Amino acid sequence: MAKTVLGIDVGGSTTKIVGFRENENGRELISPQFVRANDPITSIYGAFGKFTMENNLSLNDIDRVMMTGAGSAFIDRPLYEGLRCHTVPEFNSVGQGGLYLSGLDEAIVVSMGTGTALIHAKRDSDTAKIEYLGGTGVGGGTLIGLSRQMIDVDNIDHIEQLCREGDLSNIDLRISDISNRNFYDGVNYELTASNFGKLSDLASKSDIALGIANMVGETIGMLAVFAARSYHLDRVVLTGNLTTLDPIRRVFDILEATFHIRFIIPENAQYGTVIGAALSKL
Repeated sequence: MAKTVLGIDVGGSTTKIVGFRENENGRELISPQFVRANDPITSIYGAFGKFTMENNLSLNDIDRVMMTGAGSAFIDRPLYEGLRCHTVPEFNSVGQGGLYLSGLDEAIVVSMGTGTALIHAKRDSDTAKIEYLGGTGVGGGTLIGLSRQMIDVDNIDHIEQLCREGDLSNIDLRISDISNRNFYDGVNYELTASNFGKLSDLASKSDIALGIANMVGETIGMLAVFAARSYHLDRVVLTGNLTTLDPIRRVFDILEATFHIRFIIPENAQYGTVIGAALSKL
């Protein structure tokens, strides 16, 4: 039986785990999973136990464990005796995972988690050259934190549900609100001039939830546009938990049409970093 390589990504709010098994058709991806826990050690062992149990894996079936994410620093010894464990730099994992999931040889890869990181990744033979470009503290943590403070909701599913009934015209100031349509040639007048710059006294919880999500998506999206242009690229790969949220995805649809940058959200995008870790070479 072919040995399995596991990847574990210990993030700010979730721990994700994935496996790759070698077979006659190449690498076989074993269904990614995640667990939530406040303590990183608890979440690591919880994810490991759940994954191995549900996929009928014993310790002898596992070749090695590749760990990444800020919480991986809490592990300074093998998870179990005889099990090889290695730490992979998080930005390398982001880049490797983005290229693998998208099938591209070069791209800007954006990891949208609690915060946001931007990576330039370029395949070079059987490896990849990874360059960390920077990031922003605006991300999923911003969405949840501001929603908790402003509308007393911090469940991500409930926030997404509220967004469906939201109206941005009660929240954001758009270019069309402040300028004649013939004044700026080639500009999309429906773009935001100021997030929350038109906040109405009558704005509902749904309006505010959508305004927060829109601000987070636009901030990340514009940084990605600038990064792609600086490398003369027209493709950005989006990964991380925020890729699953409809109000965030809609922002990228608008920016794609406006700035002619293709935003790619591949299958399993929320597991991009942990997949990259599992694929990393020793």
